Amino acid sequence: MTRYVASRLGQAVAVLFVVTLIVYTLIHSLPNGAGRALLGQLATPEQIARFNHEQGYDKPLPVQYGIWIGHLFGGDLGYSSYLNQSVGSAVWQAVPKTLFLTAAATLVSLAIAMPLAILQAVRRNKLSDYVVSGFSFVLYAMPSFFLGLVLVILFAVRLRMFPTEAPQTSSLAEILHDLRAMVLPIATLSLGSVAWFCRYLRSSLLDGMSEDWVRTARAKGANGRRVMWRHVLRASLCPVVTLLGMNVTWMLSGSIVVEQIFNYPGVGLLFWNSAQANDFPVVLAIVLLVGFATVMGNLLADIGYAILDPRVRDRSAVTRTGGAP
Repeated sequence: MTRYVASRLGQAVAVLFVVTLIVYTLIHSLPNGAGRALLGQLATPEQIARFNHEQGYDKPLPVQYGIWIGHLFGGDLGYSSYLNQSVGSAVWQAVPKTLFLTAAATLVSLAIAMPLAILQAVRRNKLSDYVVSGFSFVLYAMPSFFLGLVLVILFAVRLRMFPTEAPQTSSLAEILHDLRAMVLPIATLSLGSVAWFCRYLRSSLLDGMSEDWVRTARAKGANGRRVMWRHVLRASLCPVVTLLGMNVTWMLSGSIVVEQIFNYPGVGLLFWNSAQANDFPVVLAIVLLVGFATVMGNLLADIGYAILDPRVRDRSAVTRTGGAP
């Protein structure tokens, strides 16, 4: 298990290196350079040259990247001229709010998807199965921005049940005291994942219900509900562990749209505003953060899957040795 985790950690570090290298190269390959993009079209060539020299943008790109990596290892993510504060402080102020949004949306998705998937598996090819499947396909195909606007128009504008904006505060504690304003952002971010979880868990449950040991248990008179909840569902949760790791990417990318719609002061809104203002140090830091969260989510999913199913570790050992475990 230790070797398996070490191997996955090595792959994670390599992926993060490639991601930062690509993004850094793209940002600094803009027409007329990053200085022109940051200072605007009215800046004079002298002002741009002075800014590039102060920021080190006049150095060769490999040298710039090496300096940035060195500062990164020292805990320095740079300085935002647009926000007039360090990039690290700006990002870390927004991280707790996005973590709360994504965690709450994930829990809501699982709480809705698991009963629906069980209903579909038990009522396979019945009317309820077709209704839930159709509802899932609609949610899965619906863009987050469109779903958010529909929820705002229906529940905020017409029914006046919830506010049109998320809590406008920089404190997570104050956000927790105004959960009513978080209902629509969480619903917008979670409903798409409901379809994702529901479809995969339904397939996994159907596979489990077709196993010989399930038929044997039922033939011996075991209660069908007990077999489903205590045995089939438990054995079918391995794919959900993998989906949770993949869901990190889904949630973080969706949070950019959701936070912008509801003006929620998290990492997504910070990324949106920084991209609009050409604040590249913040954009690069957030891309690094999202890449790290995505890699770690998939790594934890792989580790969890290996713990739940030792055959994964056995296959990994076979691949490394080229023979039988």
